[in-house]
Amino acid sequence: SAVYNIERLLTAGLENHMFPDPTREITDDERALMNEMAEAAYKSYLSLKNHPDFVPYLENMTPLRWYGDTNIASRPTKRGGGQKMRFEDLRAIPFVGAWAQMKQNVPGYFGLGSALSAFGGDGFRAPSKLYRESLFFRTLVENSMQSLLKSNFALTRYISRDGHYGAFWKILFDEYSTTHRALEAISGQKMLLSDNPNSRISIELREEIVRPLIVIQQYALQKLRQNDLSAEESDAYRNLVLRAMFGIINAARNAA
Repeated sequence: SAVYNIERLLTAGLENHMFPDPTREITDDERALMNEMAEAAYKSYLSLKNHPDFVPYLENMTPLRWYGDTNIASRPTKRGGGQKMRFEDLRAIPFVGAWAQMKQNVPGYFGLGSALSAFGGDGFRAPSKLYRESLFFRTLVENSMQSLLKSNFALTRYISRDGHYGAFWKILFDEYSTTHRALEAISGQKMLLSDNPNSRISIELREEIVRPLIVIQQYALQKLRQNDLSAEESDAYRNLVLRAMFGIINAARNAA
């Protein structure tokens, strides 16, 4: 509720003022390191965004186009009335939500693994130290860990065999794998969020609940990509996509 959020904001401000914690302060060296990693991560993500199959993949392989048929985003899937889908026209909730429905969660981690891999030669020493000593950086990393735990590329592995989008799916999967390994290395954890078992168990339980809906939705999406469906069949599979979408969001407790 609004009252709860205001209370949290005010008490956090008072706590930080009255009980300063050095782990919450960012030193100049830490800031320089984070800027270096941020620039590398941004370049990696920008390369993905500029890939010619980025928007077509979202439009043709994910449930993105059907977000406009729900009241989840409260707005159309994209801005403007043009037929052609462009990245700059996409709205935030459908964009992030489409990746979440695919269990790929690209906005939550893509580029981080590439940025961290530059430090792999010395055993990730610098980012590991930053993870231990900076609460800010550790929080960012743990948010990405949650995105990784909510990902499941096995459910869309069939796309890797697609003649057009297989190579693009592999780009996503490779960065997911790179980030997964890097975050385990810098955190010293054998499993992501192993030092926060309550969060890990909560995510695992919800993902187990939602998995059958993902399979149903992926089946419906595959059928809708066929060109020999009758109008009645298309409506039936479209409804499957939408019904599964609602269930996936409810189980995940958010649209993204």
